Amino acid sequence: MSHDPSVREFEYTDQDFDVVRGLIYQAAGIRLADSKRQLVYSRIARRIRALKLQRFRDYLQHLQANEHELEEFINALTTNLTSFFREPHHFDYLRDYFLQHHRPGKKFKVWCAAASTGEEPYTLAITAIEAFQGYTPPVEITATDIDSQVLATADLGVYAEERIERMDAARKKKFFLRGKGRQSGMVKVRPEVRALVEFDQLNLLGASWPLSPPYDAIFCRNVMIYFDKETQLKILRRMMPMLHDEGIYVAGHSESFSEMSGLLKSLGRTIFKPAGR
Repeated sequence: MSHDPSVREFEYTDQDFDVVRGLIYQAAGIRLADSKRQLVYSRIARRIRALKLQRFRDYLQHLQANEHELEEFINALTTNLTSFFREPHHFDYLRDYFLQHHRPGKKFKVWCAAASTGEEPYTLAITAIEAFQGYTPPVEITATDIDSQVLATADLGVYAEERIERMDAARKKKFFLRGKGRQSGMVKVRPEVRALVEFDQLNLLGASWPLSPPYDAIFCRNVMIYFDKETQLKILRRMMPMLHDEGIYVAGHSESFSEMSGLLKSLGRTIFKPAGR
């Protein structure tokens, strides 16, 4: 696809791209590579149309003059790729962790730091239900995301049926309700699953986190890849003290922290524990 501004719907210059990169890094810590030039255009063009503006420059002026637009800007540029039971070995490990560390009266606390549209936190809830063989396991899940739009979807817990097509029939029946009539082709997580998850908006670069540590597990998967090493280190320094001594930190399959051994120690397959504990 051509990068010539003359063939675009909206005027879009290299300077506009650089301004966007600076703003999203400042607001959310996301580092956009040169290769994301077209993605930025297509995502922000939707906001320009919605606001009936003419150029990227007009939008950037609007953004800087209207504080409420920052949320829409972050939502537009946040990538939300997720699925139920993605990287399933993490959930197998968590199930075993629950059973190994369970004792009478203990309540496990799990933080899902990139809830997206809800598939991951609901998978955590299903894992807890299966581990303890009942709909009221001693587990509470806090699920956060910077993107308010995806959190609204997550809060509803309603998905197209193909989102669970790879799940076995028993799980589908036990954890989802099938839509009828106008809702045909949709599924909804059962109320018992929904009840285990509390959703909240949180910016990992924000001054305060609305959380209640300590946690037994922090799932922060496929988030750090969008941050530079300095930002990763800053976030991990805040997260590690929020874990119990035997708590675990779960990363995405493409994330590596080999140079941060002073903060966390590998337990294998992108599962870590705080170093020195």
